[in-house]
Amino acid sequence: MRTKWKRTLLTAVAGSLVVSLAACSEEGADAGGGVNLDGKKTASMADYKAGAQFKASEPIDVSLLYLDQSHYPIKDDWLLWKEITQRTNVTIKPTVVPYSDYDQKRGLLISSGDAPTIISKTYPGQEEQFVSSGAILPVSDYIDLMPHFKDKVEKWKLQPELNTLRQEDGKFYVLPGMHEKVWQDYTLAFRTDELKRLNLQAPKNWDEVYTVLKAIKAANPDSYPLSDRFEGKSILNYAGQTFGTQAGWGYVKNTIWNESAQKYELTGATQEYKQLIEYFHKLVSEGLMDPESFTQKDDAAIQKFAGGKSFAISSNAQNIVNDYRPNVSKIPGATVAKIPLPAGPKGDVIRGTRLESGLMVSAKAVESDKFVATMQFIDWLWYSDEAQEFSKWGVQGTTYDKDASGKRTLKPEIAFGGMNVGAPKNLQRDFGFQGGVFYYGGANELLQSMFTEEEVAFQKTMADKKVEPLPPPAPLNEDERERAALLESPLKDFVTQSTLQFILGQRDLSTWDAYVKELEAKGSNDLVELVNGAYKRYKEKNG
Repeated sequence: MRTKWKRTLLTAVAGSLVVSLAACSEEGADAGGGVNLDGKKTASMADYKAGAQFKASEPIDVSLLYLDQSHYPIKDDWLLWKEITQRTNVTIKPTVVPYSDYDQKRGLLISSGDAPTIISKTYPGQEEQFVSSGAILPVSDYIDLMPHFKDKVEKWKLQPELNTLRQEDGKFYVLPGMHEKVWQDYTLAFRTDELKRLNLQAPKNWDEVYTVLKAIKAANPDSYPLSDRFEGKSILNYAGQTFGTQAGWGYVKNTIWNESAQKYELTGATQEYKQLIEYFHKLVSEGLMDPESFTQKDDAAIQKFAGGKSFAISSNAQNIVNDYRPNVSKIPGATVAKIPLPAGPKGDVIRGTRLESGLMVSAKAVESDKFVATMQFIDWLWYSDEAQEFSKWGVQGTTYDKDASGKRTLKPEIAFGGMNVGAPKNLQRDFGFQGGVFYYGGANELLQSMFTEEEVAFQKTMADKKVEPLPPPAPLNEDERERAALLESPLKDFVTQSTLQFILGQRDLSTWDAYVKELEAKGSNDLVELVNGAYKRYKEKNG
């Protein structure tokens, strides 16, 4: 019987089963990473391949760092757990960490050597800080043991994306979620009834967004037409793509690739970044955007939208269904919908990768005699078509039905998103499926299988946009990474702080040149030099 899991940070048990994604030969001689697999194949499948259902030949346990979400908190009686064990003969032993503490406690566990085998919910780039310590596995050495992973890379031609993960040693240390196609979810949502009332068309570019907001302001002078959520980080992120820069959520690193100049530049000092700031400063200064958009909590923004005090807000597909439509229904005749991402100075483009959050693996993985079996389990659960459908929809006949054409339908007593609204049970909260720990990426058909017809149409429109090319790898070596670490946070913090000041008018845009000088005083040129040096070295070494 499954015991109750502690809702606190646990120390990984010494000798707990560990996972490695290791390359191997048929006879188990030296693997790609120099690991001999003899004695490490207990409970594994000899004939495991792409399309096969993994099932351990004897029961095994696998430890997992689990990110817990407050709106569907982990339960030990979820059908998810029962089915995983039944199908694979594997019992997952989670170390449960709440969302608010996840990044910090993940780092503490890895640094102390106590991390569970599988370190989930890791976005590409977050692994870099752990590479030099040797605490995480260079998983690229071991993908020959991952037939489902390899199959998707080959079938979807994902090698260019994987190359962006490579470190200075040419290896990568995170197993990413992988999508078949680039897709964009976040954009602006408008009160479409107000657009219709004012005889306005949905804006197609950011100049038209300004014009539409101005018309709404004229008709509703006491309103802020746009009062945003996500502390402005979402709108700066998706708008930034179309301005040729990265901002908000997208400001992960301080440097950005300049394709025409063939070099990296400091993002926050580019003319494209300045142009983005100038645009949003104009919205705020003319009363078209609520200055509280960059500081208020989400609930405050949602309530302003629901109360008719604003008419536009950032949104993804689920926000429309869960937050906006139920609330604006209190306003007679009110309707809301997402608009396709507006085009910007860079054109009708999106910047995207088909990779998303994935897994790291503890470096202690190779010590287990169940090395191969546990690795096969990882490959099946996160990368097989069967398991991706299972993680998303649940158990056919229990949580959903599937007709002869392949169309899936949730059971009427189960709700998720816009499906079966008001049903007594919820796919995430009551069953554990469609969570953020097990479902990463997959085929486009599966991704869109829970979309409303409206969202499918939105995605078709987005598919017409040009996808910006990926930046080239520029992995730092250990010494460079240590030097960069001293520069990255102060520079990013200063850019973030200054961005807000410029947009809100607390700092005049005429001081831009002085701001760039301040960045240089904080080491921006040194950081750019490090990154460009790493880029040139990687290019010379790998082509």
